[in-house]
Amino acid sequence: MHRILVIDDEKAILDVVQIALTRAGFGVETAADGHKGIQKFDEGHFDVVITDMLMPGANGHSVVQHIRNSDRSSTPIIGFSGTPWFLNTSDFDVVFTKPFPLKDLVDATQDLSAKYLKVNISH
Repeated sequence: MHRILVIDDEKAILDVVQIALTRAGFGVETAADGHKGIQKFDEGHFDVVITDMLMPGANGHSVVQHIRNSDRSSTPIIGFSGTPWFLNTSDFDVVFTKPFPLKDLVDATQDLSAKYLKVNISH
């Protein structure tokens, strides 16, 4: 089972994304802010990280920088934001502007997790 980490400070979004990804067959962990997301990333193994950009404390850019500077820098990252001008698309594998269709997020997560698994198996 692919494991996904979802980071967002809006509980309603966390809940909806978790339900959609769980129904699609993913194991999902959530974090209510960037600091907790970074901590969970460091303590676990995730096939994809999905993060909001604007959060108090450690924002999405902090999360992305932490992952890209870690020993698991190739972990796919999906970023989303209601303020798309905060998304530096070069840091992410996929970006979404809120609101977005959940099906698109699920499809992107499936594609990225499959590619990530294939790359890690071949090494």
